[in-house]
Amino acid sequence: MVVIRMARGGSKKRPFYNLVATDSRNRRDGRFIERVGFYNPVARENDEKLRISLDRVKHWTSNGAQLSPAVERLVKDYAAKVSAAA
Repeated sequence: MVVIRMARGGSKKRPFYNLVATDSRNRRDGRFIERVGFYNPVARENDEKLRISLDRVKHWTSNGAQLSPAVERLVKDYAAKVSAAA
């Protein structure tokens, strides 16, 4: 089954997460199919904290992919922010 989840990057005490579509059997930071965005929880004021390709997320979910709970929350917040800005 394909799942959209976060893969951790960055250094110690400075996490950075890629939002990736991957097979659920693969390791957290292992092989993935496609990168659909990123999340930087420790971004400074002028840095971008979150970017998600909503059309790719919609594509994967329409093809049966599941969102992890954390990614589901991030997508919901980002979609509301983008629709409010437009």
